[in-house]
Amino acid sequence: MQTLRNIHISIGDQKLTLKDGDTPIRSYPVSTSRFGIGTEMGSMKTPTGRFRVAEKIGGNTPSGTVFRSRVPLKPVDPLPPTEDLVMSRILWLDGLDEQNANTRDRFIYIHGTKHEDKIGTPASRGCVRMRNSDVIELFDLVGESTPVVIEA
Repeated sequence: MQTLRNIHISIGDQKLTLKDGDTPIRSYPVSTSRFGIGTEMGSMKTPTGRFRVAEKIGGNTPSGTVFRSRVPLKPVDPLPPTEDLVMSRILWLDGLDEQNANTRDRFIYIHGTKHEDKIGTPASRGCVRMRNSDVIELFDLVGESTPVVIEA
């Protein structure tokens, strides 16, 4: 039953663990912000605290699909002018604590990346990056409103 599932992200370990209650059922390496921990608008830092999956985006798109403003690009569309491509799936986070309440407005996601070689090290601009195959698997295992905790 998915209502018991929750996501725990350790910035120190660069690891995301999917749990069913207290029981770990999947673990994935991730990449959080290279700018550190924080909640300030424009800081490009990864926030900590309690969150929920506010929205799941991209469920019917092929692996490696690039998104711009949460819209999947077609193969003929030009890529966005950034190195930090949002790919494959998006789990858009909503902050539940007073200090991270701006998380959704900061567009903090769990998403796939073209920088899979940097997974396991802090390299993002605030989001939690995952390998594309891993974020697709996670996407299929959780629902909207799934609780998320991000800890230092």
